[in-house]
Amino acid sequence: MYGHKLGPMTKVSPEFGDEVPAVWSVSADVSFKSNQFPKYKLGPDNHVLEEIKEDIKGPPLKEVVVQETNQLKEQHERLSVRDLASKFDKNLAAAAKLSDEAKLREVASLDGHVLLKKLRDALEYLRGRLAGQNKEDVEKAISMVEALAVKLTQKEGELIQEKFEVKKLVNFLKQASEDAKKLVNQEKSFACAEIESARAVVRRIGEALEEQERNQSSGKQQELEGLIEEVQEARRIKIKHQPIKVMEMEHELQELRLQIREKCIVSVKLQNELQMSRKAEDNSNQLYEFSGSQSLCSILRIQSCSNEAAEPAKCSVQWYRLSSQSSRREPILGAKKCVYAPEPIDVGRVLQVDIVSNDQKICLTTDGPIDKAVNLAGYVETLLRKPNNDFNVVISQMNERNYSSQSVHLFHVGKTRIKLGRGWITKARESYSKSMQLCGFRGGGNSAAKSLFWQARKGQSFVVVFESENERNGALILARKYASDCNVSLAGPDDDALL
Repeated sequence: MYGHKLGPMTKVSPEFGDEVPAVWSVSADVSFKSNQFPKYKLGPDNHVLEEIKEDIKGPPLKEVVVQETNQLKEQHERLSVRDLASKFDKNLAAAAKLSDEAKLREVASLDGHVLLKKLRDALEYLRGRLAGQNKEDVEKAISMVEALAVKLTQKEGELIQEKFEVKKLVNFLKQASEDAKKLVNQEKSFACAEIESARAVVRRIGEALEEQERNQSSGKQQELEGLIEEVQEARRIKIKHQPIKVMEMEHELQELRLQIREKCIVSVKLQNELQMSRKAEDNSNQLYEFSGSQSLCSILRIQSCSNEAAEPAKCSVQWYRLSSQSSRREPILGAKKCVYAPEPIDVGRVLQVDIVSNDQKICLTTDGPIDKAVNLAGYVETLLRKPNNDFNVVISQMNERNYSSQSVHLFHVGKTRIKLGRGWITKARESYSKSMQLCGFRGGGNSAAKSLFWQARKGQSFVVVFESENERNGALILARKYASDCNVSLAGPDDDALL
């Protein structure tokens, strides 16, 4: 409408950035792994007219299956061309949207020119009727309107150029979308042909396997029928020639079995009677005997079984372990009371005790090895799942002297050390070492099965009482396991050889 000079124009688009590329490349996610097209004859509309037949005498079935599987994977990757067509459709929709926006801007630009024309005519009319300062203001307004008209004309030129570029882009995307659709259709036809070929190969393989299985099953069935016939023939010959002799032998075997069973019953009764008589004879000659269960978590007591025997508390007593490999006796240091509580190291070993009274020495032996405690294994497994374990204990002795306080302390068994304390007060805290000793208490008493002797280091020792026998034995097993992990043998005095 007004004379002006168009300036440099730059296209702005929300979808494609500041500039439109001159060449559009295919997406990177499209891959064609085949070096050549499949050998098929195509007719009108890309229909497969004839499939080139392969020679039946080809490679083995296993290689054919692998080859067809690879081809199906390759064809699956070719079908990613659909993604390319989808991207072209999206870009085409975006270009159409830009075209619509350009049309709206063009309408708005025309309305702006009309308004500016009316405004300038009104200001020209006022300038002719005014004078002085008001006239100068009107002239300034007219110059501003003219400047706006120039800018509007520039914007209109930019819109025209942008509209041209958008139309060009739309045409390009339409052509690309059509090319992509053609490519998809072509690949689809190739894929359908290859899928049909793969299905035919699978059918041939299935038929061959079924035929092979039928042949094998028929051969096995014939062999089985032949064996059955041979067995039946052998039985018929046996019954025909020696029926009476076979029946007599079966009767004799049955009578022998009955006689052997009766003699076994008589033998067991005699052994039980002999064992009972030996026990009665031994008890009549012995002055002392054990009381209590001969197992872990229990207490073995020596008690007199004759009026001629002296009180066990007034006798000299020494406990021994019998080695599991020989009959050699190993003295248990410190076990010199008439009461002894077996600890985990005694399980599977026979215990003996020598009782000396009035220059007479009497030896008692347990009926068999010390048995394991019930439910102790499950309790130890629960402890091993924890990183650290604390037990409530009461200190009975400290440095071989009775401890008067009955306050509860914590006996901490860790993976690298043992700690005894109460609250913030620590009685002892030592890492596993060769100078440390840990074993069941051997000084007797009613709480011996719950008591534990711990020598933290030379010159510092404790006797602590746990709340239960399981806790005492569990703490012993746990501490010895952690000490073994630190290459330390943790036991009582002179017990290292037993670990």
